[in-house]
Amino acid sequence: MSAPPGEDPAEMSVREVYEMFLDAKQLDYTEETLRDYETRLRQFVEWADDQDDIETIADVTGWHLEQFKLFRQGQDLAPTTIKGQMTALKVWLEYAAGIEAVDEMLPYRVNIPKLTQTDETDDTLLDVDDAKRLLEHYRESRVEFASERHIILELVWFTGARLGGIRALDLEDYHSEDQFVRFSHRLEGEATPLKKKLDGERPVGLPDETCEALDAYIEHVRTEKRDDGGRRPLLCGRQGRPAASTLQNWMYHATLPCTAGSCPHGKEPRTCDWTERNQASKCPSSRSPHQVRTGSITWQLNCGGSYEAVGQRANSDPDTLRRYYDKASDVEKLEERRRDFVDQLNFETDDN
Repeated sequence: MSAPPGEDPAEMSVREVYEMFLDAKQLDYTEETLRDYETRLRQFVEWADDQDDIETIADVTGWHLEQFKLFRQGQDLAPTTIKGQMTALKVWLEYAAGIEAVDEMLPYRVNIPKLTQTDETDDTLLDVDDAKRLLEHYRESRVEFASERHIILELVWFTGARLGGIRALDLEDYHSEDQFVRFSHRLEGEATPLKKKLDGERPVGLPDETCEALDAYIEHVRTEKRDDGGRRPLLCGRQGRPAASTLQNWMYHATLPCTAGSCPHGKEPRTCDWTERNQASKCPSSRSPHQVRTGSITWQLNCGGSYEAVGQRANSDPDTLRRYYDKASDVEKLEERRRDFVDQLNFETDDN
């Protein structure tokens, strides 16, 4: 929506400015980023709707911003969630100030919490032993080999790519003979932008076993459908390119621990609600695509990959990998990454 000609922007409601912001930023943000803003800001919009003293955007004060922050903190949310919402709120208010809907100083009254590095990172990941056990199960299974669950686990684990990148893959992006997939930023047809846009384009090599599974999936499992823009998705559902929520659901099911072992929570898989459709995310031991990506990146680093090399595969800056994705313990870093260097620290190798 947009404000009618001649309307005083200060007289617009909070919800109207929220919708106007989302419209205005469609060319600036990727679909994924815009969806994040929509979700984070909606909480404030709904809260503001319930405040008797907020009728227009101009009624919002620093006191309201602090009350909203305390309200969200009272809901026992993760510190990173609170910081993300308050950061989005500041960006939105900067937009509102730019169109003269609020005082230019209001964005600076947003109190964004300062978190420690421990607070800012989530240590939950798919452990390498669990990944190995699950992948061995799928590769050896006569029923689940090359299933959607198997394929999304293979792709995320062996590329370290984001969910949006996996969803963006077209059939033509997979090169079976040369064993790699190419991630491309596409806005034509059904747009599938990459998080870093053109900077996110890259080829990523795949191991033999992953290619064998992909070849079988394409030949025997994949549905030949086109998306709304006429493109042929690599991962294809009955209606075409799967929604991000569908891919997430595949991953949660792919990583259910009872898939390749006993239930660590004492449940019987045949009667467990968590094994039902759209319920796997409730299992404490299933993992999201982001958590599988984190586990993959940590494993690739432990395998000897440099921050630069792994960053190129996963399309992430080395500093970002160090801070948010590298979850190796101090012992792992010593034993698996630094031992060769330590072994050289003796006088016999000293040329001086």
